[in-house]
Amino acid sequence: MKINHTVTERFLRYVKIDTQSDPNSTTCPSTEKQKDLGRILVKELLEMGMNDAHMDENGYVYAAIPGNSNKKVPVICFCSHMDTSPDCSGKGVNPQVHKNYDGKDIVLPNDKTQIIKTSEHPSLLKQIGNDIITTDGTTLLGADNKAGLAEIMDAAHHLMKHPEIIHGTIKILFTPDEEIGRGADKADLRKIAANYAYTIDGEELGHLENETFSADAVTINIHGVSTHPGFAKNKMESAIKIASEIINTLPKNKMSPESTDKMQGFIHPVSISGGIEETSIQFIIRAFEEETLKTQEDFLKDITEGVIKKYSKSKYDFIVKQQYRNMKQVLDKNPEIINNALEAIRRAGVEPVLSSIRGGTDGSRFSYMGLPCPNIFAGEHAFHSKHEWVSVQDMQKAVETIVNLCIIWEERS
Repeated sequence: MKINHTVTERFLRYVKIDTQSDPNSTTCPSTEKQKDLGRILVKELLEMGMNDAHMDENGYVYAAIPGNSNKKVPVICFCSHMDTSPDCSGKGVNPQVHKNYDGKDIVLPNDKTQIIKTSEHPSLLKQIGNDIITTDGTTLLGADNKAGLAEIMDAAHHLMKHPEIIHGTIKILFTPDEEIGRGADKADLRKIAANYAYTIDGEELGHLENETFSADAVTINIHGVSTHPGFAKNKMESAIKIASEIINTLPKNKMSPESTDKMQGFIHPVSISGGIEETSIQFIIRAFEEETLKTQEDFLKDITEGVIKKYSKSKYDFIVKQQYRNMKQVLDKNPEIINNALEAIRRAGVEPVLSSIRGGTDGSRFSYMGLPCPNIFAGEHAFHSKHEWVSVQDMQKAVETIVNLCIIWEERS
């Protein structure tokens, strides 16, 4: 497929805009600066000829490419998120293009202690001869998910420039706050009015992800007994120490992020706060099967009860909050979504790989909101870190895959 690509130029512009989300904010979007990028995207979509392109008050960007087929074609939506992770600074991103990559470790210029090593990033060895974009070593890059944004925008630009390409109606959705788990919260699915969707937010070239973790959050509130420490013998029951004992009782060699991979789930304490009288522990629980998720939560509750029994005057609350569920349960009911995407990747000249995500995407939420939504590769690697990188050629293949998908849905309707 011959495309006059704009993806690299767009990507290099988008990553310079600070769109870091904030998990401590209660607004939507969590940071107003995400709208800075939203306004640019809307302006560019309007310039392409999508007259309905707009951003709503919550920072969601919507647009549509009108269909030109005589068939009744399912409406397809392509989604990416505008925010970058709070885990690493996204301010003052200074992207570096390493042309004709030679297969060696990449020393980042503005902090030479930051080295992207092929021993730690073996996928780099598949990129010899390609053009690699990195940071300068002082920030993250923002390929997660500005690669996806740029790829959707390039594909949309190509479709609008080439009306001879026959396709159904294509919807575009760009969300805020995906990195803090809120990307789907205020998305208007009635406005999107699509039958199926694809997030463009995956990693390795050719990968199509049809499965995610199922996820819950657990809060354990410990209610201890506080007294003056000078007169505390046989009276004080420190909530801090009780909470620490619960965490210390967790297995060290299983059920933790540090000791699991592939299809294994985990119990992960992410924060602890409080004082002698009350202390709170926040956990995230992850598993691909809901039955395993429940087993892990029961295991954590048993540990908590076992510790609390040692403290006769202390109590606890165990609060479970559902976060998202494995999208595979929905996608398996709609096999054409996956089959069409696999064919689209093949037509881009890439061997497709069906894989799972040890995490979640907006697509997890959308799938259970009535919009089945797997995840297509965007080419992003080492996200949420100063070692983040993306290949220009992988981004171009993602653009071709998006255009191919539009064609295939029309062909098979």
